[in-house]
Amino acid sequence: MSKIDYEELMKPVIGFLGCETPQAWLDEAVENLDILMQDHANCEKKAASTAMNLMFRYSFFSDLQIKLAQLVREEMLHYEQVLEFMAKRGQEWTAISAGRYAGGLRKEVRTYEPEALIDILVIGAFVEARSCERFYALAPRVDDELGRYYRYLLKSESRHYEDYLALAMDVATTSKLKNPKEDIQMRIAHIREIEKALISSPDELFRFHSGVPAKAV
Repeated sequence: MSKIDYEELMKPVIGFLGCETPQAWLDEAVENLDILMQDHANCEKKAASTAMNLMFRYSFFSDLQIKLAQLVREEMLHYEQVLEFMAKRGQEWTAISAGRYAGGLRKEVRTYEPEALIDILVIGAFVEARSCERFYALAPRVDDELGRYYRYLLKSESRHYEDYLALAMDVATTSKLKNPKEDIQMRIAHIREIEKALISSPDELFRFHSGVPAKAV
């Protein structure tokens, strides 16, 4: 894909998010590629685990099963690929703690169904969109090999965020919510502000989805 093609691919992703990644985070990422890659691997594994858990918990949604099964396969493939990159570069697997991002988003999940599932799917869309946006921003700032891999991930990550949104709408519609489109849009608007705050506010811990490095503030 050309630079123009990548830009076209990213327009709806960036438009969906409430902000772009701050320059201070990008500067920190380039200086901490080992942590970045380790946490990226963790994120891929967690994404597969989340999708798998949803498949078991909501087995009565047939469309959900098919889409999530595809997602699990892709996330695990990406997990293996990142591990291969780490091994090739002589980086050993190291257990690192999770950042605040996922937990901060999960706090917004409503406690009743089907609204809880809808929120989880909308949050999934934001996580995938943010991952996509960060890969796009990082690609020209890292070495050529890693940059090519991050660009390779853009198509799947952008598709994942769209899949999550489509699933949220399917659940809202089949569950016969009174105003499914309005409910989805309201939740997108609400979670967008939460996600924006997590990305743009000071963060003590550097991770793939962390906010502005506290030392840069």
